[in-house]
Amino acid sequence: MSTNIADIRTDYKLQSFSEKDALPDPFAQFEKWWKEATDSRIDEANAMTLATASADGMPDARIVLLKGFDIQGFTFFTNYNSAKGNELLENPRASLVFFWKELERQVRISGLVVMVSAAESDAYFNSRPEGSRLGAWASPQSEFIENREWLEENERKMREQFPDGVTGRPPHWGGYRVRPTRVEFWQGRPSRLHDRILYSLEKTGKWKIGRLAP
Repeated sequence: MSTNIADIRTDYKLQSFSEKDALPDPFAQFEKWWKEATDSRIDEANAMTLATASADGMPDARIVLLKGFDIQGFTFFTNYNSAKGNELLENPRASLVFFWKELERQVRISGLVVMVSAAESDAYFNSRPEGSRLGAWASPQSEFIENREWLEENERKMREQFPDGVTGRPPHWGGYRVRPTRVEFWQGRPSRLHDRILYSLEKTGKWKIGRLAP
């Protein structure tokens, strides 16, 4: 028996989130929610949708992993020559979305994107498992390839090239940081009357906090 898609729904009622609960800046508020997400042992709490767009405005989105955050922004790593890398070169703006369904929460982040320093990219690359480091050399991310066997053969060649293990970061691989100008914290509520608290960065550098209608 097939399921009627229109009948799939959840009534959210775990928690609430009001302006008086909001911390002064979005980084502190994210850290609070992040701790609650990780303490809840949510599977891959750092998984986030990364939305980019080309110079002509064509949108694109995929799941990537958050690898760090602080008052400078939210960091992830990838191949600079990938589709997202090329889009960020043309249009250095992006949005991130976290959805922690176990907590009935969503966080939306939009802002400008910059590359992290070579030293920061090196440090993270060298912390990765050996297989992941090798894969960064072996895979021409987002390019068409002949088949799976081609990829496995290229990995084998890379293993021969690095018999003592991969220690150097590929020049085409590194990190990006999303520097937010808007951060929205969404808490599911009954009857679709959700709580939406938006932090907007003003020209003064201060954050304005307000509520959005659900």
